[in-house]
Amino acid sequence: MRRSLFLIVIGCGGAAILIGLGIWQIQRLAWKEGVIADIDARIAAAPVDLPAQPDPEADSYLPVAVTGTMGEAYLRVLVSQKDIGAGYRIISPLQTDTGTLMVDRGFVVTNAPVPPAPEGAVTVTGNLQWPQEVDGFTPDPDRDGNIWFAREVGVMAEALGTDPVLVVARTTSFNDAPVSPLPVDTSAIPNDHLQYAITWFSLAAIWLGMSVAFLLRARRARP
Repeated sequence: MRRSLFLIVIGCGGAAILIGLGIWQIQRLAWKEGVIADIDARIAAAPVDLPAQPDPEADSYLPVAVTGTMGEAYLRVLVSQKDIGAGYRIISPLQTDTGTLMVDRGFVVTNAPVPPAPEGAVTVTGNLQWPQEVDGFTPDPDRDGNIWFAREVGVMAEALGTDPVLVVARTTSFNDAPVSPLPVDTSAIPNDHLQYAITWFSLAAIWLGMSVAFLLRARRARP
């Protein structure tokens, strides 16, 4: 009797914990979907003027329209595009009336030439972003070969002599072909909570099944 009671307590207690974790992940899923929806709405909003002092927290994803003169210098950030292959994001400086910032002009395949900077004033519409792409496995940039492996806003700003502000282009007032814009979106934001919830609920079902099996075996083993 004591053994059966012990198995019932362990089985129900373990299942309750696993089910609780699954419910928590469902709650996290609803929260994450709300966050992503808010970011999507922010990205798609009408562009505004660049803030006087852009803030990485408050102004991330803010849609802006900036006008200025683009410099000839550029940095190449190695990336890969599905169905296209390897290429580079092209990061160029843009001199405005209030300072100099960086523009992520978009993607160009590795063997394509980078077009020269357009002459005169240009307007870029896009979103402010401070990407977090660096981890312990990110190589240092190959400055001699002008190949970067992540968009490190602060370090890139030092290399180009700009403010640590990056506008990811959505549209431009000039023809930048073969560079094609890679607008900001939320596809890179992880949202695996549904998979986690399914995992916890599955473990709860397995735990209950094993508990029932042990309980039946214990009862059959009684003299």
